[in-house]
Amino acid sequence: MQRNAVRWGLLALFVDGPKYGYQLRTELDTRTGGSWAVNVGQIYTTLDRLVRDGLVVTEGADAEGRELYVLTEPGRVALAEWYLTPVTETERPRNELAIKLAMAARDPSVDITIVVQHQRTESMRQLRDYTDLRRQANEDVDLTWSLFLDHLIFALEGELRWLDHVEATVLRRRYARPAPAPAPAPTPPEAAEIAESGRARR
Repeated sequence: MQRNAVRWGLLALFVDGPKYGYQLRTELDTRTGGSWAVNVGQIYTTLDRLVRDGLVVTEGADAEGRELYVLTEPGRVALAEWYLTPVTETERPRNELAIKLAMAARDPSVDITIVVQHQRTESMRQLRDYTDLRRQANEDVDLTWSLFLDHLIFALEGELRWLDHVEATVLRRRYARPAPAPAPAPTPPEAAEIAESGRARR
């Protein structure tokens, strides 16, 4: 996942009060249903950067001696700006699946149908899993998780449509019949007579 996503995800967790490192990891994991693979080390690395940038500061410790972090006013401003800034998805062109199929499409030794079918099977499996989770989700209890599941489901539905498009496009281009060669233009009678007389003289 993108590092910026972790940065802003953590920053947003401070809105309801001070937090310590492992608490942030637990809350992030809960709100995203464990779909973000963020370890404790990454949490603390990101926290250090937020402190460095003046968006978060340390503020004492809790009863167990764990260091607490709190959102600063510049942090609140930055978070508000982030919410209003459209996401450009700069990592999208580097998507591994897009690169794989783009390369496979130009390699005549690769059976694009098999490649697509393997991916389609996996994407449909994920779609079923997320759809089952969505049915069990309770928006009144955890709206964040419900909306996150919706995003994953819509993305997979779009991916499946794109896989169909890739397969059809590549197969159409690979197996299109070459256009028939144009018929030779008929020879005018005068030209035919001249050619015939020339052969007779020889």
